[in-house]
Amino acid sequence: MLPWTVLGLALSLRLARSGAERGPPASAPQGDLLFLLDSSASVSHYEFSRVREFLGRLAALLPLGPGALRASLVHVGSRPHTEFRFGQHSSGSAVQDAIRAAAQRMGDTNTGLALAYAKEQLFAKAAGARPGVPKVLVWVTDGGSSDPVGPPMQELKDLGVTVFIVSTGRGSLLELSAAASAPAGKHLHFVDVDDLHIITQALRGSILDAMWPQQLRASEVTSSGFRLAWPPLLTADSGYYLLELAPSAEPGTARRQQLPGNATGWAWAGLDPDTDYDVALVPESNVRLLRPQHLRVRTLPEETGPERIVVSHARPRSLRVSWAPALGPAAALGYHVQVGPLRGGAAQLVEVPAGRNSTTLQGLAPGTAYLVTVTAAFRSGRERALSAKACTPDGERSRAPRAQSPGAGGREP
Repeated sequence: MLPWTVLGLALSLRLARSGAERGPPASAPQGDLLFLLDSSASVSHYEFSRVREFLGRLAALLPLGPGALRASLVHVGSRPHTEFRFGQHSSGSAVQDAIRAAAQRMGDTNTGLALAYAKEQLFAKAAGARPGVPKVLVWVTDGGSSDPVGPPMQELKDLGVTVFIVSTGRGSLLELSAAASAPAGKHLHFVDVDDLHIITQALRGSILDAMWPQQLRASEVTSSGFRLAWPPLLTADSGYYLLELAPSAEPGTARRQQLPGNATGWAWAGLDPDTDYDVALVPESNVRLLRPQHLRVRTLPEETGPERIVVSHARPRSLRVSWAPALGPAAALGYHVQVGPLRGGAAQLVEVPAGRNSTTLQGLAPGTAYLVTVTAAFRSGRERALSAKACTPDGERSRAPRAQSPGAGGREP
């Protein structure tokens, strides 16, 4: 029996070796992964080297290669710069070497410009991006940007790109939460540059989860819609999909959509908040029989913004602003409070964390009318705002005169 055991072991080793030489198995997750690296002058050389080391370690844990994940690296600076494109490196080790060799570009932090570049030059089919595979963006930043990030980031998310953000400790929680895919708790990480290794395994798992949808699933769930994704079960030539959506309590009011066989996602909008919906994905093919997939998704409660702004403790150079907070399951992540003179001039912005519903606005001008706007930001990326007018009193008095009571010689109005 021993010779047969030795022979079997040798055959097993040979098969394992030949499998490794062929690359990832057919069941490996497939997708295009873009690393967006802040390479501007706002990042110190030490921070850049630590982030570069972190991305190399992350790449080492991912199944990169032909038939699996492909990676690209773009620098954020005054102008976007591509370190390497999708498909340029055919192995994980080559990607790691390319990341380690990346040099800092310096310049301004024009992240919005880099995001628009990513959409047009990298995630486009003409630039080598693969149709019908998941797309993931990992943006590593020190938290700031010289240009607007929101609109170009939303365009990427509308294309189905899953956005992960790693901030090395600075930046606005509200702005980055809105930029990341929902829920922000899964897609946004705040971590010191020396502690990036702590999130490596968790981020790897989240990326693979986004790249390898085993079945019909929902993401970007808001109070009025959600996005669906599924693995490529068909091709454009082998059939089509029937997608059905109905409130669980009213199955007779279903909405239906027919999609081509190369589709791997769809976004439903205009739904009711805090409602259960039943989803059915039916692959129709004359090539092979595929079972329908079913899913139940509950939309988030309605996001209500701040109400009843109250301005108190008016001083010549300060105002106290309070509001009724957004409570319940759709509680706000935090608030922006903006104040600016009605007749024009510079406005100031104060960020108030979740759980607080008041703040004191300082550095105002005496005898001036102001417009105060309180904006609530939610995990879905949406915002709700309410405004009120307020006026600081003239002079430098610290307290308004007290009204006399009728018993002290005054008259009732």
